Amino acid sequence: MPSIEHNYKFLFMMTKFSLRHLRRFVFNNLQNHDYESHLSRLLNFFLIFLIIANVLAVMLESIDSIYFAHKKLFDLFETVSIALFTIEYLLRLWCVAEEHPDQPAWKTRLQWFSSGGAIIDLLAILPAYLNFIVPIDLRFLRILRLLRLLKLTRYFVSLQILLAVIEREKGSFQAVVFILLIMIVMAAGGIYVVENKAQPGVFSSIPEAMWWAVVTLTTVGYGDVTPVTNIGKLLGAVITILGVGLAALPAGILATGLANELSLRNQKLAQEFRNLLISNQIDYLNETKEIEKIRKRIGLSKEQTNEVIMQLIREKDLEEQEQQKKAFKYCPHCGEKLPEA
Repeated sequence: MPSIEHNYKFLFMMTKFSLRHLRRFVFNNLQNHDYESHLSRLLNFFLIFLIIANVLAVMLESIDSIYFAHKKLFDLFETVSIALFTIEYLLRLWCVAEEHPDQPAWKTRLQWFSSGGAIIDLLAILPAYLNFIVPIDLRFLRILRLLRLLKLTRYFVSLQILLAVIEREKGSFQAVVFILLIMIVMAAGGIYVVENKAQPGVFSSIPEAMWWAVVTLTTVGYGDVTPVTNIGKLLGAVITILGVGLAALPAGILATGLANELSLRNQKLAQEFRNLLISNQIDYLNETKEIEKIRKRIGLSKEQTNEVIMQLIREKDLEEQEQQKKAFKYCPHCGEKLPEA
């Protein structure tokens, strides 16, 4: 008869296997972007609906007549939302170990914990728990709850592309911000020198003049503070012109980054589509339904799909021509092609 210790070891192994299988299942349906099933789509739609409903609830709560009339309903919805977002966060933290099975689970979880998506998830629930420890003004708490809107970046490709561009071009943005700060200080110092005597109440110091420098360099120009001296007006005109060029820098960086990111993404999708067509040995001309199914699953446009198919057809024709050339040899006298014996 097997010993009790052997039974315990067998039970422990079976439990460990079941937990590993469950963790993999949760990871695929909740965290794995490359995996798609009816359950994963349902979870994504539910979480998107919950995020949007939370934002709408925050907006409606700012209307006192609606909030006080349905206070219990709003409080119940907030409690349920916090519970669901907390469960989601803990499940992601637990199952993310499956993302890199070859390294220790704690290391994978630490990497995910410090990632942008995990920080956004934490910010979505942290204000509610902080309110239990430290009393927070209700209006301030409502604004913090709007951070849940950032969770939508996980479910929309366009937002992911934008964040990727900002992450890759952060050095350029930092340089622009640094230049802007230098310009603000120099502009504030210059306008203080030329306008202090004429308007001592408006340009009483360089820090006071920095408000004018900010609205002028950003080309907003509220008009609440304006120079009155001729030199001050000239300086204001120069700073405004410089501000137009400076304001265009971030837009140019962002536009170029988006174009490059979209180009790289399209190339990646096209290559993935091409590999699937080749690996599945799909007939490019006849199996249109299967091609359309793969195209929708990958997210490739019809124009890109046609380009990939036309390229594969051209490559196939060239390959057949090369094979035909190898199947013949030439007559040394007349130069005509002769079939091999």
